[in-house]
Amino acid sequence: MLKTYRNDRPYPFCPGCGHGLILNQLDRALVMLGRDPRRVVLVSDIGCQGLGDQYFVTNAFHGLHGRSIAYASGIKLADPDLTVIVLMGDGGAGIGGAHLLNAARRNIGLTVLVFNNFNFGMTGGEHSVTTPQGGITATTRGGNLERPLDLCTTAAANGAGFVWRGTAFDRDLADVMAQAMQSECFALLDIWELCTAYYVPNNAFSRQALEATRQKLGWPTGIIRRAEPETKEYARALNEAAAPRSAVPPLRPRPVVPRYTSGLAREFRLVIAGSAGGKVRSLARLLGEAALLSGLWATQQDDYPVTVQSGHSISELIFSPHEILFTGVARPDALVLVSEEGYKMARRYVEGLIAGSWLFTTPAFAGLETPARKVICDFEAAGIRESKKHLALLTTAVALRRLELFPLDAFADALRGGQRPEIAAESLALLAASASVSGREEEASR
Repeated sequence: MLKTYRNDRPYPFCPGCGHGLILNQLDRALVMLGRDPRRVVLVSDIGCQGLGDQYFVTNAFHGLHGRSIAYASGIKLADPDLTVIVLMGDGGAGIGGAHLLNAARRNIGLTVLVFNNFNFGMTGGEHSVTTPQGGITATTRGGNLERPLDLCTTAAANGAGFVWRGTAFDRDLADVMAQAMQSECFALLDIWELCTAYYVPNNAFSRQALEATRQKLGWPTGIIRRAEPETKEYARALNEAAAPRSAVPPLRPRPVVPRYTSGLAREFRLVIAGSAGGKVRSLARLLGEAALLSGLWATQQDDYPVTVQSGHSISELIFSPHEILFTGVARPDALVLVSEEGYKMARRYVEGLIAGSWLFTTPAFAGLETPARKVICDFEAAGIRESKKHLALLTTAVALRRLELFPLDAFADALRGGQRPEIAAESLALLAASASVSGREEEASR
């Protein structure tokens, strides 16, 4: 059994700061429990308390401000047998309040130590969600007007099985920490302390003022809730629920092995502009796969609204025999334009077309002026019944025959492998039908 879980490095905190007291009590609690330091993880975020994990011989994870509970939840879910302890300031508790609520609601077996000194001590003494009313901080020079957040009542109301409030000076703090770690539930300790750099000087605050503040608020101290959790500890429950499915093999990535050859010698930029519901993005994905099957590099970038079956849908594709280092398309080499919704959002691509580039479109845009080579695809005249969801595929198929970016057989293979059999059959039929549409090429204008 270890006599200490601390290393020999001295703390970096300001003189009189309560952080060192809390960390010393954490060391005592770990010694009491005799936990294997290799099975203990301290998780912290931004703030002075976030400096503390590096002074222990345990595992540690340090992340973004307010996210420590989120990180800790993931670690606990990965291995429910770990002892996971969160070191969080009152600033982080406010920023990550949703994480705190949901971890308590789910009953994830974390021990959360809130180093509560009523302000953001690392960034200049700004007020936090726990700053008492009247508290003077860098951002409340006339006194804080907000009611402080009761972390303990909040956690308890949302299902936390172990909740305690006290101060860094309490003699039983190490015992309480040990009890919390043994509780097999979400445990929160709201530990009030002194920030001697900012809050103490601004408010003539003291150890006695901690108790006076508590009495003024009328909040209880000590163990506020210690109850049998309403739900099982979430990490264990989730692993138990997943156990029956553990024998089922996970989804394996489907490798794309080149088996065709492309004659493309340079980077080629293709933009498809259509409507939502026109299968533009899925078509672009299959084109990318066809390029990969032909030994090319490929990228896809999409633009579409949050609505379903309404609005535009635009996909930018780049094909290249060499690695692609930038995915943006400012000036397409070819534009497939098949709907009014697509046109409204694709005007910059139309304006970017130059002599030598291509525009593949329908009779609806026959009058569009462009210096590019314009190919009008009249499927109705060819006896092909096209619909909104077929138009992008049909027009792009005509473009592929003209541009010869890669073999059409590669695209057909992508359709077979990337769609349900009944949909693939329909797509392959459309691909075959498109061969009857050569496209009417019009003179460049503008």
